[in-house]
Amino acid sequence: MKHPMSIFDLSGRAAFISGASSGIGLHMARTLAKAGAAVALGARRADRLEAVVAELRTEGHKACAVRLDVTNPSGIAPAWQEAESQLGLPVDILFNNAGVIYVERFTSQTHDEVSRIFDTNLKGAFLVAQEAARHMSARGHGSIINIASSSGLRAGGQMSSYGASKAGLIHLTHIMALELAGKGVRVNALAPGNILTDMQAQFAERGIESGILKRIPMRRFGEASDLDGATLLLASDAGRYMTGAVIPVDGGQVLSWM
Repeated sequence: MKHPMSIFDLSGRAAFISGASSGIGLHMARTLAKAGAAVALGARRADRLEAVVAELRTEGHKACAVRLDVTNPSGIAPAWQEAESQLGLPVDILFNNAGVIYVERFTSQTHDEVSRIFDTNLKGAFLVAQEAARHMSARGHGSIINIASSSGLRAGGQMSSYGASKAGLIHLTHIMALELAGKGVRVNALAPGNILTDMQAQFAERGIESGILKRIPMRRFGEASDLDGATLLLASDAGRYMTGAVIPVDGGQVLSWM
């Protein structure tokens, strides 16, 4: 009889992590590697990833770094191909994480910043997921994990473009799940709340961090490691009958907006 925890084992699998140079993406590259997956870390500056890749290899993990700018459509397919070539494995897990944030009142948001938000958070995520889906569908299996946000599930002040982009990603997750289920590809999303990364600094700079904390029932901000369990569930056979799910990991923050 297999150990119950073996269902979370990712040995023999390969994961592609976008936005892997910092924050949640960087943390999750380490988590997926420790769970047994070979990992390809994608970011606009692949050179920033080399130290992490070296660290993972020293620990005995298979890892590589590839240049990926999700706002450059022509570079996505080559990045995917390079990842599979370097790892020597077909990528069957996508942690679709690249994203940016913009905190500003609705009437003050600029065209350039709004375009940057949607080009990265929605269009970029769409195109990376599309590339993944093409390969995974052809092989008949795979798991795509879109990183949305609790801001896509609720209305929050000064978050109009960011919240709308993440709400769009959540709806995209549902449509992808519906279309790809028959091809063996599962598509789910995580909706993190306020996680202590570099992005969180924008709230502190604008003096609204304490107000946000009061709206979190668990009365603390999250850490990247708080996403480990849900990520491993969706990436592994533990979540083999899950598709189209959106999992809030936000300390109950969504509940306080109901």
